[in-house]
Parts: sequence; C-alpha cells; structure tokens
Amino acid sequence: MNASLHGFPTPTVSTDWLSEHLGTPDLKVVDASLYLPTAGRDAHAEFVAAHIPGAVFGDIDRLSDEHSALPHTLLAPQVFAERIGALGIGSDDAVVVYDASGQNFSAPRLWWMLRTYGHERVSVLDGGLRRWTMDGHPVESGDPTTEPAVFHARLEQARVRDLDAVRERLGDTSVQVVDARSPGRFEATEPEPRAGIRGGHIPGSRNLHYARLVRDDGTLRPIAELRELVAAAGIDVTRPVVASCGSGVTACAVLLALDTIGMSDNAVFDGSWTEWGGRTDVPVETGPAR
Repeated sequence: MNASLHGFPTPTVSTDWLSEHLGTPDLKVVDASLYLPTAGRDAHAEFVAAHIPGAVFGDIDRLSDEHSALPHTLLAPQVFAERIGALGIGSDDAVVVYDASGQNFSAPRLWWMLRTYGHERVSVLDGGLRRWTMDGHPVESGDPTTEPAVFHARLEQARVRDLDAVRERLGDTSVQVVDARSPGRFEATEPEPRAGIRGGHIPGSRNLHYARLVRDDGTLRPIAELRELVAAAGIDVTRPVVASCGSGVTACAVLLALDTIGMSDNAVFDGSWTEWGGRTDVPVETGPAR
C-alpha cells in the first residue's frame, strides 16, 4: 500500500482527501453515475462533459448481468473481473467511487459490488461530484482511454441474497429487510417506474428512503442523525439487514449508511422489488410498515 493512503479505506472519503491524494499511482477514481429511465439523463454523456480528473466511467449496466431478465443483477465473478479490469482497476488498487446525482444514488452500488467480489479497498466520495464542484475542485472533459489491469474476483456470498433466501426468512425476526424506495412506492400510493411491477413491499420489511440519508450537498448526514433515522424506521442495530430497493442500486446507499454507523453484517437482495413485485407467487403488503 502506498504510504500516502494510510487509513484507507473508510466507508467514505471527503473531497479534500481525494483532492490531496488524486494522482497517487495506486488510487483509481470511478464515476458510477446511473439514473432511472424516467430521469431523462445520460450518465455517460454527462461524464464526458465533466468528471473528476483522471476518473473513468464505471457503467453499472455494463458491470451487471445483461443476460438476466432483471436489471442490475450480479455478473459471474470472472466476467466482472474482466470488465472492471478493462477500466484499469486492479486488485492492488484503492478505489474511490462517486456519482453526479447529489444523493449517493448509485456510487454505493459499485462500492458494494467491489466488496462483494472481494475487493475491500474501496470508498465512496462523500457528496459526489456535487460536493466536489461546490468545494472548488477542478473537473475535466473527454472520454479517457485506459490500460487494462488484472483484477481477481471472488464472490462473497454473505453479502448477497436471492429471492428464495428472502422468502425462506419471512417472519424470521433474526433478519430484517430494509427497503430503500420512497414511502409512496413502499406503501403502493405511487406507481412503480417499471411496467408490470406491483406496488407495495415485502411483508415485514422496514422503509428507509435512501434520499433521506444525505444532506442538501449530497454528503451523508452525521452519524447521530443516521442513527436517529435508523431507529425511527424501526431497524434494530443488533440484527443483520437485507437491503432491497427497485433493482438493487439504492439499497446499497442504505448499506453505506449502516456501515458508517457500525452495522456491517448486511446483504443486498439482488433481484430486489423488480423481482419480488414482478411475481405473483410471493406475498405483498401495502401501506406503512407494520
């Protein structure tokens, strides 16, 4: 490890930390911006227009299983290794991921993916591109070329759950499902953005909307406030969490917040609500969490 990266990683790093260490040979920066189709935003085009100097674009869609009927599910480890290595990210590198949403919308997904494939040297840039530019740090434009690197991936199964695993634990109070979607989607008072998906939530799950976890500048709320939000959502900090959302992306923002307050024994329901709500053989609750 480069001596200048002593103490890395933490769940998040500040813009000042990144500015100080930018250009360190074994530090790679990745823009992992991703938006819902209804947002009308082109993440790659925005990256080309303006990104943190030296960053590469980590396309979450490209780093997910395009052959799956579900969005954003995990690739086989060797395929992920090839695709992340093609971005110039090797197993010995420290990685800082960010996005341009201003809400930690998708950067935590790549943070979680890298950790799930056995790479622990990864942090999220607190506040992302919004905080970076607010603090007066420079950006550059263009679509950089990269030299491929060797990345070794192994799946950490404890960090991921499939539908059968979640269904088997319904009613089991030793594990709690936490849903990162908006209260309206959780309660089925507003429509799902994907056609054919029922409204509501997994029975017994709690609701902690990812957007509530950050301040106006996109940085995570202070630890005391995060703890208050977790408690208000009815989440027991002594029990592990399986996080869910629409397609497994913003669920990772919940895990980032939980990791920040010291809750690290958690996993993501990889198919999330797109899988659960798209089926008729699993139960659904509507209304507030019970």
